[in-house]
Amino acid sequence: MKAQELKEMSEAELRQKEKDLTAELFNLRFQHATGQLENTQRLPQVRKDVARVKTVLRQKTLAPTKAS
Repeated sequence: MKAQELKEMSEAELRQKEKDLTAELFNLRFQHATGQLENTQRLPQVRKDVARVKTVLRQKTLAPTKAS
């Protein structure tokens, strides 16, 4: 997921995306721990996506305060 795509989303959509990615990350970690995970590269991808979403959310919350 690209940062530009995230910047175009609303705050509610971003919060939902963060929730979905966090749940996916939990499931991937669980699969990894039990030896069922086939694509191990998915773990760092999802972690980075969560970080991107959190960064864009933080930027959106700080933007109104910087404007005033």
